[in-house]
Parts: sequence; structure tokens; C-alpha cells
Amino acid sequence: MKGNRQSPLPPKKNPPLYRSFAYALSGIGTAFFRERNLRVHLGVGAGALYFAGVYGLSRGEWAVLLLAIGFVIACELFNTAVERLADLASAGTFHPLAKIAKDTAAGGVLVSALVSVGVGIALFGDPQRLLPTLQVLARRPLPTLMLAAAVLLLTVFPTHQSREQNVPPGK
Repeated sequence: MKGNRQSPLPPKKNPPLYRSFAYALSGIGTAFFRERNLRVHLGVGAGALYFAGVYGLSRGEWAVLLLAIGFVIACELFNTAVERLADLASAGTFHPLAKIAKDTAAGGVLVSALVSVGVGIALFGDPQRLLPTLQVLARRPLPTLMLAAAVLLLTVFPTHQSREQNVPPGK
């Protein structure tokens, strides 16, 4: 009688494509305003893009840099989703499985960030290209200072305090 069994779930209705993009952008926006570490990664990524523009990367190097930055941002978004689901599943109380899920997701972000540092060293580590780039940045400090100030403001000052009960890290 397998053919007569009905799924306990209602049939899935896919939203229109534009609405799917709106949901995705909403999730990114929520994470941006609630997650300091996402803002840190975006700020570091913006700094790397600015530096790359002055450094003079090839098309292939630009592709690698963009993939590395996107990888870190995507990992941070997945980490945020895992943390929120763990908080929801544990109902705001400590649960060892929630801790494992959250710590493991955070470990994924750390790995992606370390890989991106390696990519940065590989891309920007040529001393013959690095010194002239630093000299150019020294001659025009205003854009560099403005970017540094924006990154500092994004990372130091919270944009939104979550009212959610989070499972404390390390418990």
C-alpha cells in the first residue's frame, strides 16, 4: 500500500523568483545588522578590494580574490543560520548538541578566513609590487583613511542589539 500513503507535509509551493531574491536579500540585511563578525568580514573584504585596485591584479587574480571574499561571507551567513536554528531548537537553554553545532559552524568560518588570508598572502606577497603599492597609498591617504574609518565604524559600533536568548559560547 505504499502508493496510497500521503505525505504529512503539504505540497510545496515555490514563490515567484523575485520573491525568492527578496527573501535572500532580507536574510543578508538581517545578518548585516545583527552580526558584527559579518560586518568585520565585509570591511576586510572591502579593504582587500581597494588594495587590489591599487596593486593592479590580473583578471585571474581578481577572480581568486572575489571567490575568497565570497567564500568567507557565505560561511558567515551559514554560521548565522546554524546559530539561530540551534538557539531555536534549544529554546534559549544550554544544550550540548546546540553548542557542538554552533562551535562547528564557527570553525567553518575560521577555516574560510584562514584560507582567505593565505590567498591574500599569495596575491599580495610580491615585494616588487607591494612597495610601489604602499607608496601610492601613502601619497593619497584620504581614501585609505576614509575606508579605514568606515570599517572601524561598522565593526566597533553595534547596529542592532538582538533581543534573542542566545546559547552562550563555550558552554
